Amino acid sequence: MDELPLDPRTFLNEIEGHLLIAAARTEGRAAAARFTARLDWLTDGQRADVERHFEAEYLELSRASWERTAERGRQLRDEYEETYRRLRQRLFAACLLGCALLAATGLVAVALA
Repeated sequence: MDELPLDPRTFLNEIEGHLLIAAARTEGRAAAARFTARLDWLTDGQRADVERHFEAEYLELSRASWERTAERGRQLRDEYEETYRRLRQRLFAACLLGCALLAATGLVAVALA
């Protein structure tokens, strides 16, 4: 079986994703159990069904929240990269202007001497 070696960063991201999902499932199960504990009129089958649906909804809400957070992170990264690019251009222009002024000053000094 020829598999390409997995990039360590990709591998760690995959592990982190699985751990986040596992933690969200555990939290969802715990929240579902707390919710159904107050519904003492449910049968065992109904309780299990409500808990399963609650856990699925909890996981979907968590996933949507992660996606919004990731999208906002991408937006912020793009904004910061654009700001950095503009600042770098300004600095380069200022350096060119400084060099031109220095050269002009040198030429004037040589012409006056």
